[in-house]
Amino acid sequence: MLRGPAAALLRRLAPRVSGGGCGGATRRRLPIPIAPSLLARFSSAPTASSSSPPPSSSAAGRDEDAEDEEVPTLSNSDAGAPLSISVDRSGLYNPPEHSHEPSSDSELVKHLKSIIKFRSGPISIAEYMEEVLTNPQSGFYINRDVFGESGDFITSPEVSQMFGEMIGVWAMCLWEQMGQPEKVNLIELGPGRGTLLADLLRGSAKFVKFTKALNINLVECSPTLQKIQYNTLKCEDKPVDDGKQTVSKLCGAPVNWHASLEQVPSGSPTIIIAHEFYDALPIHQFQKASRGWCEKMVDLAEDSSRFRFVLSPHPTASLIYLSKRCGWASSEELEKVEHIEVCPKAMELTEQIADRISSDGGGALIIDYGKNGIISDSLQAIRKHKFVHILDDPGSADLSAYVDFASIRHSALEASDDISVHGPMTQSQFLGSLGINFRVEALLPNCTEEQAESLRTGYWRLVGDGEAPFWEGPEDQTPIGMGTRYLAMAIVNKKQGTPVPFE
Repeated sequence: MLRGPAAALLRRLAPRVSGGGCGGATRRRLPIPIAPSLLARFSSAPTASSSSPPPSSSAAGRDEDAEDEEVPTLSNSDAGAPLSISVDRSGLYNPPEHSHEPSSDSELVKHLKSIIKFRSGPISIAEYMEEVLTNPQSGFYINRDVFGESGDFITSPEVSQMFGEMIGVWAMCLWEQMGQPEKVNLIELGPGRGTLLADLLRGSAKFVKFTKALNINLVECSPTLQKIQYNTLKCEDKPVDDGKQTVSKLCGAPVNWHASLEQVPSGSPTIIIAHEFYDALPIHQFQKASRGWCEKMVDLAEDSSRFRFVLSPHPTASLIYLSKRCGWASSEELEKVEHIEVCPKAMELTEQIADRISSDGGGALIIDYGKNGIISDSLQAIRKHKFVHILDDPGSADLSAYVDFASIRHSALEASDDISVHGPMTQSQFLGSLGINFRVEALLPNCTEEQAESLRTGYWRLVGDGEAPFWEGPEDQTPIGMGTRYLAMAIVNKKQGTPVPFE
């Protein structure tokens, strides 16, 4: 039940639909709209306890004739003479036939092939992901707008203005718990188009004391998305003594962009929002083999025409993170899995967040799709709202993996004794407790019939589970609820108590 500061804040939100409309598009990696056949494919994908890869990974059919193959590497001790090592490909799956027409290699493909050839051996999936997503010249996120109906996927802020408004309610409640400081760093990691933050600022416009306290910091590496965020937040550059300052006309707060969280100045109480940020961080995959856990790698086929998965023939440096993750799991949990995904960058980022909150005060909200336990084999690729093979035309599709919320909790708690971790709870529980139901009721009287239908559709996508029961349109456009697939977790300074709505 909505109560306390959240209820008071919600009642004061403007009872109207924002200029962006009631509905629209989100970055889930679950494309929307989604055909029933595709939904069935997603729903049947293995859970964390599954031992088989999902349809979007390397699964296609077991290689009946798989055997060890010779891969040349450089020897440090033999004056440049080649050293043959055995790469174990047994137990792996052949990739399916690519659906795209043969074409000349892209610059990114050439770059990936050159890395593998230079090293005379495969690269980790984490390195492959990092190059595919954030390569400075050809990375998926770097030089294009990938969000929305015309992009590759849709995110919750694009679905409905209510999502950003509810995040705003959470942020204002946390600010009140901090004692309403006069200055606060509002940091968003991976802001996309800036839609979430714009709705947050519009929704909180009446709370002048809160908006005047804000110093907005966006962690974004894409120059293209930075320009879009600049426009979405209605920014303008104002002259100051030492140059210029960028200010959002939505609230008058200064806006700054940074390549990483470490670059954001510390020293002020901090509110961090990480919505669908963790799922794009590069992961390492491990597969259980006869000799123990082996890292799954990306290699070139013998004719160098395509990429394929192999198992590392020797221990890799990332095994230290696998050992750490297994130390947080029970023996029963480990016995159920044949594959494990580990995300060292998620662990490191969480430690940075915990350290900052410990020293500066404040809190962080993490919302993403994932599980509260070991992730088995969840890596997937989406292009134009459809699942494709992970190794198919690198750089043309988004890559993401389920978020291991248990790993986030352990990483935060080990980093500092001054913070507490709350959740995860489902997105449906989180938004419902903040009052999204009341927000729908306040907006509907001010909507046209078309807007009202869009509002109901957006509401279902945010908090529903499965197909919307009220839908009367085309079957391939039936709204699919994300309410239980997405989880919310908060990390806060202990001095502030338990954050809303995790009481």
